[in-house]
Amino acid sequence: MKKNSSKKAVVAVRTATQELKVIHDAAAISKRVKELAKQIRADYGDQPMVVVGVLKGSFVFMADLIRELDTTVYCDFLRVSSYGTATMSGGTVRIEFDLTQPIENKNVLLIEDIVDTGLTLKALLDYLRPKKPRMLKACALLVKKGTEQMRVPVDYTGFTVPNQFVVVYGMDVAGRFRNLPYLAVVSEPTTIK
Repeated sequence: MKKNSSKKAVVAVRTATQELKVIHDAAAISKRVKELAKQIRADYGDQPMVVVGVLKGSFVFMADLIRELDTTVYCDFLRVSSYGTATMSGGTVRIEFDLTQPIENKNVLLIEDIVDTGLTLKALLDYLRPKKPRMLKACALLVKKGTEQMRVPVDYTGFTVPNQFVVVYGMDVAGRFRNLPYLAVVSEPTTIK
């Protein structure tokens, strides 16, 4: 039976003190990851690439994506912290864990879990450009609605999501839920402890 692809899974899952509302199930994520890999392969061709994941939230998405790329892939990671209020980044990004290999003259794909304000992604791209990669593109699993107004160069987007707190599939609530295979919003974020 063929399912309507525009229909989203809407399921409430109660876990401890949080209620999670599923917005994209595992099947929808898998399908979208395959589509993104096809787009990336069309742009990068058969050339080797360095895929740089932004820790910690992107690691599950990155793992699924690179398994769909039928080319030579080198993996590296960055870990950053941004300062500001709890609800919005102040735009100051500090590199806590840097690349372990040079990227000069290499094809680089930066992987983010979510683009919220766009400030962190912009800072990371500005940080990587002086390292002189041959090609530098950004891929985000999620882009929040309204981010496009920031003019952030997200070359590949998995899903556009509402301006809500999105978790699971690598993203967490106080370190929990990274292992759940779907995408969800926390319906009552004030209950998170």
